[in-house]
Amino acid sequence: MAKVMLVEDDLLSIQIVTEILRAEGHEVIPFNEGAGALDALERTAPEIVITDLNLGKSGPSGMDVLKRARALTPPAIVIVITGYGSFEIAVEATKLGAFDYLQKPFKAVELRLKLWKALSHSEVVSENAYLRKELKKKYQFSQIIGSAPAMQQVFRMVERVAGTDSTVLLRGESGTGKELIAKALHFNSRRGAGPFVPINCSALPEHLLESELFGHRKGSFTGAIADKKGLFQEADGGTIFLDEIGSMSGLLQSRLLRVLQEREVRAVGDNVPFYVNVRVIAATNEPLEQRIKEGGFREDLYYRLNVISLPMPALRERREDLPLLVSHFLRSKAADRGLKPYSISLRALEALQVHPWPGTVRELENAIERGSALCEDGFIRLNDLPPNFHALGSPDFSDTEVALAPCGETTVIATAPEATNAGGAAAPVQSPLNQPVGQLKDFIRDQESAYIQRAIAQAGGDKEQAAKALGVSLATLYRRLAEGE
Repeated sequence: MAKVMLVEDDLLSIQIVTEILRAEGHEVIPFNEGAGALDALERTAPEIVITDLNLGKSGPSGMDVLKRARALTPPAIVIVITGYGSFEIAVEATKLGAFDYLQKPFKAVELRLKLWKALSHSEVVSENAYLRKELKKKYQFSQIIGSAPAMQQVFRMVERVAGTDSTVLLRGESGTGKELIAKALHFNSRRGAGPFVPINCSALPEHLLESELFGHRKGSFTGAIADKKGLFQEADGGTIFLDEIGSMSGLLQSRLLRVLQEREVRAVGDNVPFYVNVRVIAATNEPLEQRIKEGGFREDLYYRLNVISLPMPALRERREDLPLLVSHFLRSKAADRGLKPYSISLRALEALQVHPWPGTVRELENAIERGSALCEDGFIRLNDLPPNFHALGSPDFSDTEVALAPCGETTVIATAPEATNAGGAAAPVQSPLNQPVGQLKDFIRDQESAYIQRAIAQAGGDKEQAAKALGVSLATLYRRLAEGE
């Protein structure tokens, strides 16, 4: 049964509807005016709100109750009550997010039917919320790979802004993981139970992108054979991710600016706007400041989007993370095929480490994908990688096999060939006693860093679990990792 808020200015109607709902086993919170309902909405968090749109001449209206109820997290399901001949008002309420409407005078069976439909919808929403909860686990900060200082800075910023509704602009080259960070921002926010709706703004021509973002009415253009909800409406209560925002045309930039300012969306071919409760995360792989100078991007839109700017480092700027990423992809590609984690040769690993990585992390994932598809016995050799890597691996390592721990540490499985000097003789091996002694603080720092990495490895790469095992906060763990670099 559900918690239902009833807002109706007619006392007799309140009594009748309350008795019907309570007879069905629902908890009913009645109000005879809008002001009290608005004050109680956030405190009582009803699952369903039934409100008359006409609540008298003074005070908040039923539309005000509707908007506030839809702005809750998660949004309440709203059924509106209208008077005879108020069909147009009911349609407008539906555009503002009302689930359904009842027209006075209505029968008890109609009320029960509408409520049953609303509860069925609520169950679907709850199931979706469970699935999103599982997604949230996947996109926890501790599950994102990276211990380099540049990535630690990203993690700290994401932790600070995830709980806000501020607009975020992610900057970085293609393949740096901007959508991954956008999902982490969404699923670790109070909007995590709502939808996450991504769209690549460069993937569609202008007229189709406008329809995708804002929706359209039937007959508004050739091919519009039915009404269509836009992605902003689909993302209501959640987050919309606008990738490659710099490719958006000037007309759409103007429309997006209005959405950010007014929080209202107007479908193509429609004169009536509808309210949306959406957080916007945008991403760009090009400097928007230069696009502004060239006249290709609106300066006022830029300032609306650039509330929080978050630069994403390229892989060549965080090379110390490469073993971690390789380890992750070796495990994930094997898990996709139901196999034990792949291993990789030292020669192949060295080739990966010296490659310039113009395609950043996405290029690395593709290289491991190819290697795992072509390798024999779960062992990736240099020749299994793409051809442009073949000349990068040192012959001194041959095909010595290593296994990578979740923290990126290497373990030699097969004995490596002895290193030789230029004359072919065995190179001398430096004894630990002959190695130079550094400062004690550096030794302590290195030992602490190694101990943290060991804890992360034992936790299967889960930094949150590692932090609990070490008795420190996750933020402290990230800071100590950064200090150990």
